[in-house]
Amino acid sequence: MEKLFLLVFLIIGLLAIPYFYQIYNLKKITIDDIPESGSWVKLSRGHIYYEWFLPKNELEYKGTLVLVHGFSTPSFVWRGLINQFLDKGFKVLVYDHFGRGYSERPRIPYDKDLYVETLRELIASQEIKEKVHLVGYSMGGPIVGHYAESYPEHTKSASLIAPAGFSKISPSTGSWITMPIIGDWFWRVFSNRLYGVGNMSETQFSDDPLSINEDEFLPLFQKQLVFTGFNESLLSTVRNFNLFDAREMYRSLNNKNVPISAIWGTLDGVVPYSGSEEFKEIFPNGRLITIEEGTHDVTYRQPTQVGRAIIDFIDSHQD
Repeated sequence: MEKLFLLVFLIIGLLAIPYFYQIYNLKKITIDDIPESGSWVKLSRGHIYYEWFLPKNELEYKGTLVLVHGFSTPSFVWRGLINQFLDKGFKVLVYDHFGRGYSERPRIPYDKDLYVETLRELIASQEIKEKVHLVGYSMGGPIVGHYAESYPEHTKSASLIAPAGFSKISPSTGSWITMPIIGDWFWRVFSNRLYGVGNMSETQFSDDPLSINEDEFLPLFQKQLVFTGFNESLLSTVRNFNLFDAREMYRSLNNKNVPISAIWGTLDGVVPYSGSEEFKEIFPNGRLITIEEGTHDVTYRQPTQVGRAIIDFIDSHQD
C-alpha cells in the first residue's frame, strides 16, 4: 500500500512539473501593458481594452460599427477592415474580450451572459446613443446575435463573418479534455499544440494587399500569451458557452426586424460552409455573401472582399 501511495505521489509530481513550468513566467496584465493607441474601461467584471477609430471627414459620418472578435484571436484581427470603414464615413469601435488581448482575465465563468453583458456595458460606457452596426467574427457571431436579439432597439444591423452557432450537432462538453483538473492540466501543458506554434491558421498567405499574413499574424497573436488567464478563459468558454448550436436564438432574432447578413468561405474548416443553409432557412430575408475557396481566415486573409461586402450590405439598409 505504501509503495502504491509513493507511486501515485510520484506520478502526480511528474505531471505537475510541466504544468507549473508553463505558468511560471506568466504575469498578470495591468494598465501599463496596454498599447498607447487604446484604453481600458472599468466594467462590472473588470477592465476591458478598447480602441476607437474615427473617419477623417466627420461631415460624411454614416454611423458607428462595433466589431466583435472570435474565440482566441483578439482585436488586431480587424486591421485589414478598419480603413475601409473609415473611408466610408463610419466610426469604428474594437475591443478585446475578457481573457484575450489586452483585457483583464477575471476568474469567472466565460458564458453567454458574460460576453453579451460586456458588449452592452462597453457600448453604454462610451455613451453611444444611436443604434450601432454590429460585426461579429466566428464566436463573435452568436455574441452579436444574442445582443441584437436582446437589444434590437440598439442594433442598426448585424453582419456575421464565418459565424458559429448554425450547427445541428453540438459536440459533448463532457469530454475528458474539459473535465476539472484534467482539462486544466491538458490545456496548459499542451497549449503549444492548441495555438501559437507553427501555422495556426487554415491559410498562411493571401495576395490581398490588406491581408494579415501568418508571418505578421503569429507575433501579434503571441503577445497575449505572456499574461496569465488566457488558457483559462478559452477552456471556461468551451465549458460554459454553446458555440455550436445557437439556432433558437437566431430564430428569435429573425423576428426582431434587425437587418442581417453572413459572409462565409466555401472551404471553412472551422465553421463549415454547410451552416449557411441553416442561415438561409432561419433568415429568409438575410443576405448571404459567399467567398469562393475562402477558409475560416477570410476576415484577415480576404479583408478587401469582406469589407466591401459589409459596406454594401449596410448601405443597402441605410435610412
